[in-house]
Amino acid sequence: MTREEKQLLLNDLCARLPYGVIVKENDGVNENDNKLLDIDMFDGCINYDYIIEDIKPYLRPMSSMTEEEKAFLDTTKEIEYTQTGLTGKGVLTLESYDYLNSIHVDYRELIPMGLALEAKEGMYKTE
Repeated sequence: MTREEKQLLLNDLCARLPYGVIVKENDGVNENDNKLLDIDMFDGCINYDYIIEDIKPYLRPMSSMTEEEKAFLDTTKEIEYTQTGLTGKGVLTLESYDYLNSIHVDYRELIPMGLALEAKEGMYKTE
């Protein structure tokens, strides 16, 4: 894992911490799926015993979003204006990113980079 990949993954995990993202922890001996509980920026520990290289979050691909999720995401976007008027395209806002984090969507494309795993169907169901 490159330094840039570590930083990207760490940024992503920090943003998802409040939303109960599930991670695969693998230290070469033990492998567990656990909720992300803690990131200690001082000593680099994640969930108390693991380092960033030992962690892969389970995320949903953008393509797995339901129509309802897409519709709600659209309500969080700002309409972009130019000198010629509306562009017809919404721009993601902080609320948009918070929402995507809360539903565990991989908007940073970590899955294709091998930094995250595709979430199993129903993994994040709360109902």
